[in-house]
Amino acid sequence: MLLLALETSCDETAAAVVRDGREVLSNIISSQIDLHAIYGGVVPELASRRHLEVINPLVDEALQQAGVCLADLEGVAVTSGPGLTGALLVGVSFAKAFAYALGIPFIGVHHIEAHIQAIRLEQDVLYPFLGAAVSGGHTHLYRVDGIGSYRLLGRTIDDAAGEAFDKVAKMLGLGYPGGPIIDKLAAGHDAGNLKFPRPLLNRDNHDFSFSGMKTAVLNYIQKLPQPLNEQQIGQVASAFQEAVVDVLTIKILRAAEQEALERVVVAGGVACNSGLRRRFAELTAVGTTRVFFPRPLLCADNAAMIAVAADYYLSHGKESGFDLNAVSSWPLEQVNLG
Repeated sequence: MLLLALETSCDETAAAVVRDGREVLSNIISSQIDLHAIYGGVVPELASRRHLEVINPLVDEALQQAGVCLADLEGVAVTSGPGLTGALLVGVSFAKAFAYALGIPFIGVHHIEAHIQAIRLEQDVLYPFLGAAVSGGHTHLYRVDGIGSYRLLGRTIDDAAGEAFDKVAKMLGLGYPGGPIIDKLAAGHDAGNLKFPRPLLNRDNHDFSFSGMKTAVLNYIQKLPQPLNEQQIGQVASAFQEAVVDVLTIKILRAAEQEALERVVVAGGVACNSGLRRRFAELTAVGTTRVFFPRPLLCADNAAMIAVAADYYLSHGKESGFDLNAVSSWPLEQVNLG
């Protein structure tokens, strides 16, 4: 099945053409980082307007790069939630109109499901596995028994990991998005004796909390003479990243062990973090647990990842009606096929 896939859940407009849910013929992303950087975060209204401006030419580019025409398409896939409602509506409305005009089916896909299944664009990781979606909006752990079969194991009770990265970067005056900047600083500086708390690390459940860690960073910064020098900023960045990486790696691997799962997929924007990837490699060098990461392009919000589950659903006769709406909040376990 040849699908056009669309992603507009936050601040990236993306379009892709994917064959059989595996072969990526094109995967085009239009970033809005420059638009939102001056505000230190995503402004929903501005994001929606930019999606409207670029989605048509982006789809044209995706089709052209894939070397296909409209008549070749057999279905349309789109992120329908969770995310920013206005941003999602741009993609959902476009997908409906596109599918109606061509007389082809379309399907709304869960954003977290797309991230977790993105690994299948590169390799077939056998089910079941533990899926960790770690991004600016989500820090969720699931037992994944197949496409459309998920059980929630744990989630953040406050800030997502990526959100904490952005907020700490803002405290340090580093700009937006904060994750890549902190990752780069952490690689070049030593945390020394500075150590921030690891919330919920010793709890038996699989939930996360990053708000207290973020507050600890703020309290530490405020006690230092201002402005901070480069060494101080680097040390804080390194110590903060160490704390986040410790919490994520230890709790994710613990959850996998308790669920007797030997395969772990880590996806979402924070999965690009070099410190996180390095620590997982160290912790799994001995033993049977294997950790898989999609390549960085597929960890970020993109449209190709939407096609993996979409191809499966459409191939099995499941499609969305034209009453499909965008939803800002949508538990992944509700997509279960049963």
